[in-house]
Amino acid sequence: MNDDATTPESVNTAIYRERRERLLQTISRRGGGIVIMPTAPELFRNRDTHFPFRAESYFYYLSGFPEPEAALALVCNAQGKTRHILFCRDKHDECEIWEGLRYGVKMARDFFLFDEAFSIDELDTMLPTLLTNQPVLYTPLGLFADWDRRIMQTREKVRAQVRGGDMPPSTLIDVRNELDAMRLIKDRHEIALMRFAAEISGKAHIRAMQKARSGLYEYQIEAELVYEFLKSGAQAVAYPSIVASGENTCVLHYTANRRQMREGDLLLIDAGCEYQYYASDITRTFPVGKRFTAAQKDVYEVVLEAQRACFAALRVDTPVSEYHAAAERVLAQGMIDFKLIEGPLDAALESGSFRRFYMHRAGHWLGMDVHDAGYYRGTGDDQPLKLVSGMVLTVEPGIYIRATADIPAALHNIGIRVEDNVLITKDGIDILTKNTPKTISDIERLRGE
Repeated sequence: MNDDATTPESVNTAIYRERRERLLQTISRRGGGIVIMPTAPELFRNRDTHFPFRAESYFYYLSGFPEPEAALALVCNAQGKTRHILFCRDKHDECEIWEGLRYGVKMARDFFLFDEAFSIDELDTMLPTLLTNQPVLYTPLGLFADWDRRIMQTREKVRAQVRGGDMPPSTLIDVRNELDAMRLIKDRHEIALMRFAAEISGKAHIRAMQKARSGLYEYQIEAELVYEFLKSGAQAVAYPSIVASGENTCVLHYTANRRQMREGDLLLIDAGCEYQYYASDITRTFPVGKRFTAAQKDVYEVVLEAQRACFAALRVDTPVSEYHAAAERVLAQGMIDFKLIEGPLDAALESGSFRRFYMHRAGHWLGMDVHDAGYYRGTGDDQPLKLVSGMVLTVEPGIYIRATADIPAALHNIGIRVEDNVLITKDGIDILTKNTPKTISDIERLRGE
């Protein structure tokens, strides 16, 4: 960890126990049932080399357990009596010589505050007993095909015992429906991790602004980002970094990062780190040279104005859809002013003509996943979800003007997006990425240095 970093509070495994208990309370109110959930499988990169393992987000949210080959079971009856059970790998001296420490059953049970723990090798043997006579089975349906088959085969084993009076769960529910609502509201610990991830990513963007110049390749700037992420304690990138120059700024998910940058180009960087399972997601756009051109500056100011309109729309009890609409109004009016589309504004919004140059929404939920868990509508038909204190989302309006015959040459290949991470609070908003420069004056001063 770099010396000037302030790390968030250390992990308290009681947080995960409390989340499990909250979920079980919900299940108890509905008459009881069982939750069975696996972590992610290990995946081969090639031959005998695995991709770096990352626990499945829902599983980690409930357990805090980072190792592969694990599953949890949470049992609750209608009277509220519960069991927290973890299945994990055994201790293994030879494997630990090659791969490092394993928690093992006893240490994992004690450290992660489970009531019981068993070897993962016992899961298939114990599953039928755990499922027997449970009214409802909560599991992540459709997440992993192998897991779905395993659960359905176990359910059929229990069904075969029906003559003895045992019954399989009569109802299957995707447990993610319950967990999405929980994950949508970040607790104090989550916010501390996300704030630190945003701090690291902001430093990486500043480094990129300082290093970029004509003649370098996009991948060289990508390397500067990754260097700052890892140097500051992040575990990985939160998603493949977008380092897009010139015409590539108009490709929304460009990740090849192979082009050589030239004077006069814009450079759009959409990159963020993952710190202790929590993502950051920042986009900044700046000139490869020292200054924006006049046309680049005009478009940039419209995008900034759209972002400010989004910020003004983000308030507790406000429908989440309003900040998307706020961005569209400002961006569409800017396109009319640039003569990219025809007005008046209301007609342009109704026809959707602005979508030629702005194809996405103004943001998304952010958390353990860069496009985080949670819906954008309420429980009623066509009812937008209203913002609540503790939600975290991105705000990322943009304009993307490809070089075509009907577009003035000064506007060719101007792709601009500005993205920040925003926490909804009872008093307004807290911009977690506010220390990452984005005004034209701040960017040009940094580029000039």
